[in-house]
Amino acid sequence: MKKLLFASLLLFTAIGFSQQLVYTPKNPNFGGNTFNYQWLLSSATAQNSFTEESQSNATKSELERFQESLNRQILGQLSRSAFTSEFQDGLKEGTFNIGSLVLEIFETGEGLVINILDVNTGEQTQIIVPN
Repeated sequence: MKKLLFASLLLFTAIGFSQQLVYTPKNPNFGGNTFNYQWLLSSATAQNSFTEESQSNATKSELERFQESLNRQILGQLSRSAFTSEFQDGLKEGTFNIGSLVLEIFETGEGLVINILDVNTGEQTQIIVPN
């Protein structure tokens, strides 16, 4: 009997001290306090280990910019001549190799898809020409 009385007493005291838990988010984007924004931003910035590489033309001399422009023009002319010699009748479906680039051209419901893969670096891109 004493055990039952002790158990019921313990149960009622546990219920008497309980309270409802309410969740309040920290992030202001999800309904939290707007004063937390600066703290969250500074905390995220401090933890960010990535750095942005900025290559500005302001640090390059006039001669270096001219050399880059000339290189771009020569490479553009070479790629145009190689492209026109390879695809005289326009773009055809198939897989083509141009230097270290592999071009895969095919037609889909969205339009003409051109996948370009650089076999040296593994970089790839996709161009979709809509119908």
